[in-house]
Amino acid sequence: MTAELDQIDRAILTTLQRDSRLSMAELGEKVGLSSSACHRRVLQLQTAGVIEGYAARLNAKSLGLDLHFIVDVSLHSQAEEDLEAFERAARDNSSVLECYLMAGQADFSLRVSARDTAHYEEVHRQIAHMPGVTRIESKLILRTVKKWMGYKV
Repeated sequence: MTAELDQIDRAILTTLQRDSRLSMAELGEKVGLSSSACHRRVLQLQTAGVIEGYAARLNAKSLGLDLHFIVDVSLHSQAEEDLEAFERAARDNSSVLECYLMAGQADFSLRVSARDTAHYEEVHRQIAHMPGVTRIESKLILRTVKKWMGYKV
């Protein structure tokens, strides 16, 4: 279900995607509302599930994570219990940043981070031992050309 968003809701969402640390007074000033009216709108957007949460974007390199991979994984079966078992294992692995169930050749695509090649080899082994895995294809990300910074609203 798509939420009904007016121009002010869209302005709030666009502004929060750029900087979610703004005070309600600062946000209200940017979108033309009082602090209290802005706060009510933000609460409505949260209650409606349009705003799911807030998070800081961290610099991976400063955390020692120099390598990033897209890893395509094929399973021996697409039975629901096999998919769920793999999904649990992927969620439990801290090196797996994102996990997507795919249509196409691979069953899942993972975005994975590693400190170095030795660490990635360890992560690769962990993925290989996840339930149902029959094939892994790793692609090293050389450079991020475009990074997702929010939806167009």
